[in-house]
Amino acid sequence: GVHKHFGGIAALDGLDLEIRPEEILGLIGPNGSGKTTFINVCTGVVAPDRGSVVYDGQPLRDMPPWEISRLGISRIFQTSMLWPSLTALENVMVSREKFMRARVAEALSGSRRFRHEERLAQTKALEALERVGAAPLAHHRAGSLSYGQQKLVEVARALACEPRLLLLDEPAAGLRSELIEALGDLIRAIRAQGITLLIVEHRIKLVMGVCDRVVVLNLGQKIAEGPPAQIQTD
Repeated sequence: GVHKHFGGIAALDGLDLEIRPEEILGLIGPNGSGKTTFINVCTGVVAPDRGSVVYDGQPLRDMPPWEISRLGISRIFQTSMLWPSLTALENVMVSREKFMRARVAEALSGSRRFRHEERLAQTKALEALERVGAAPLAHHRAGSLSYGQQKLVEVARALACEPRLLLLDEPAAGLRSELIEALGDLIRAIRAQGITLLIVEHRIKLVMGVCDRVVVLNLGQKIAEGPPAQIQTD
């Protein structure tokens, strides 16, 4: 029953939606149908006007994004949200902050605990880059990468958070056609690791090829839901 209005426009109009454990759910619809707003509500970027979002039995209302992330929910955005002056590796390392316990004073003094946590963050970040096939980009500044490469680094950063639920907002944007199939393989591999995925995407071939179930939005309302083959014939 999620509602979200921006002025007089209903971005979400009483939406009911369930994501099942370890499934790949596709969310499609025309521009302005509320897909990104739904992800923003789920991750605490915007608050719903009415209705609720519940994750694994826990209501998320009024929780800031960083607390929601610590519950095991990660996302990537429609547009690149990397720091262009940092390397790909450094951008991914930032997402390990929630696992670090060293205080600011320890970081400034270079304490043993801080050095250990920083080495671990670097190792985990490299592993995440390897999982998405972007390890060769580790020491390149993010601002020098192509848009498609930046998307891969963003997926690596989300994976480095060790999520149980991963929300991908147009992951194929900016990727060349020959890379779309590789992205599909990556999405399946992520699910094989026990991670649940929700994918917002305009590349219908990708959605129909990887998703277990597809939900169609229009004007903030769910107008269809079912297996990919059923949605294709609706």
